[in-house]
Amino acid sequence: MTRVGLLIAYHGAGFVGWQRQPGLVSVQQVLEEAAAKLNNGVEPVAVAAGRTDSGVHAEGQVVELAVAAELPPARIRAALDFHTKPHPMSVRAAAAVPEGWSARFSAVKRRYRYRILNRAARPALEAGLVWHHPRPLDAAAMHEAAQGLLGRHDFSAYRAASCQAESALRTLDRLDVTRAGEEVVIRAEARSFLHHQVRNLVGTLVEVGLGRRPVSWPRAVLDGRDRRLAGQTAPPEGLTFVSVDYPDELPWQFQ
Repeated sequence: MTRVGLLIAYHGAGFVGWQRQPGLVSVQQVLEEAAAKLNNGVEPVAVAAGRTDSGVHAEGQVVELAVAAELPPARIRAALDFHTKPHPMSVRAAAAVPEGWSARFSAVKRRYRYRILNRAARPALEAGLVWHHPRPLDAAAMHEAAQGLLGRHDFSAYRAASCQAESALRTLDRLDVTRAGEEVVIRAEARSFLHHQVRNLVGTLVEVGLGRRPVSWPRAVLDGRDRRLAGQTAPPEGLTFVSVDYPDELPWQFQ
């Protein structure tokens, strides 16, 4: 038995999200079916660092699984990358992991990036990877508002109604808003996030960027703890799961 951590990337438009759903194509299903070829035909259970929604992308998702084949991580990576064709995902790297290590519970930080294409013309090359917002956004005002949300708080106002987390308490370590030409980019970092938390934060900050709300408003929404007071849930295509940190860096093999 070989236990590995996998570094994977995928285009969210090709999946209903990470988690298996009956009759639909998920990232978990595709990966487990590929891994069955290294596990005597039995699909192993793959556990991800973060359960991305339908349409959300990943460039540094981390997954754990165990297979019967006694192969070095680099061989497992190559085999899984081959057997996940033609789906829009890539097994970028693999690493041997010890017993007790968990892709989900051992993680100490997760990073997300949200891209807004802020121009009149609709996206072409960026289609499916950005939220197209034609009206001008004030990225500096959005960033100022975002800084009032940092720290440990009850984020009930920014969680989905379907969120299953026992507590809405989370510590938001970073929420930066910057402009790069025609793009407004939001970067978020925390040990863990609530369901739809990043997308709800983005939708709320956009109200500030449009000048409809003052920079103090997102913090007032946070303190109110009422989801109905916040902005819209930003669409999934602009969101990417960027990376995960662990106490000990994994010895990734990319061959």
